[in-house]
Amino acid sequence: MKKYRVNVNGTVYEVELEEITGAATAAALAPAAAPAAPVSAPSGGEQITSPMPGNILSVNVAAGDTVKKGQVLMVLEAMKMENEIMCPCDGKVVSVSVAKGAAVESGTLLCVIG
Repeated sequence: MKKYRVNVNGTVYEVELEEITGAATAAALAPAAAPAAPVSAPSGGEQITSPMPGNILSVNVAAGDTVKKGQVLMVLEAMKMENEIMCPCDGKVVSVSVAKGAAVESGTLLCVIG
C-alpha cells in the first residue's frame, strides 16, 4: 500500500492505493455483479420525478388524495429557489415517496398519480 495526499478544492484527503500485478489484475478487472434494480413505483400511474437535485420544503398531498392538473404537489428548494412541483394530470395520489426535509437527486421518484 502506498499513501498519498490529495487536495480536492482546498480539502486535503489521505488515500491509500494498492498496486495490483499479474493474475490479480485480471480478477480485479472482472465485471462486478450488477447492482440490484431500484424499487419501481406501481405500474399504471403517472410517475412524478424530481427535475433537479434539492431539498423538499413541503409535501402538500398524501396517498389517497384526489388531485387536479396544475395543483402544487410539493415545493422543492434548489439553488436557493423554491420550485413548485405541479400535478400533470387529474387523478388520485397512489403513493408519496418523499417527506418534508428529504434531499433528492435529479430523477428521484417523488410520487405517483393514478
